[in-house]
Amino acid sequence: MSSKGSNYGDIHRYEPARESTAATIAIVLLTFVEIVFVALFAYGLVAGWGLDPTGNMYLGFLLAAIFIDLSFVLLLYRKEFLPDVMIVKKRRRKWEDLYVREDQVDGVTAMDDTVEQFKKAVYPYYKK
Repeated sequence: MSSKGSNYGDIHRYEPARESTAATIAIVLLTFVEIVFVALFAYGLVAGWGLDPTGNMYLGFLLAAIFIDLSFVLLLYRKEFLPDVMIVKKRRRKWEDLYVREDQVDGVTAMDDTVEQFKKAVYPYYKK
């Protein structure tokens, strides 16, 4: 990674989407299958298939098939139609997560300026 263009929020890599025809056809077919599964599931709920143990398992299978089919549609869409973008993010050091200032990384003395330390303990956003 070079130093040029590595500021926070800069786009480091951008590859446009492939947008293949085969993926479009696959998404359309999977969407049609999804509609069939949803229609069968809705009909099964209205018809009372869930009252019978075998029908309940069939409804569970349909619900699982709906979500699996939807996951394949989303996977194909994400892979073929969304661009590959990598954005530079700033890594924070561990002491920054604890709201410690840079001059306090090594710690502060216990008896040095106790009044200021008391003010900061009572009101954490207090500035000198």
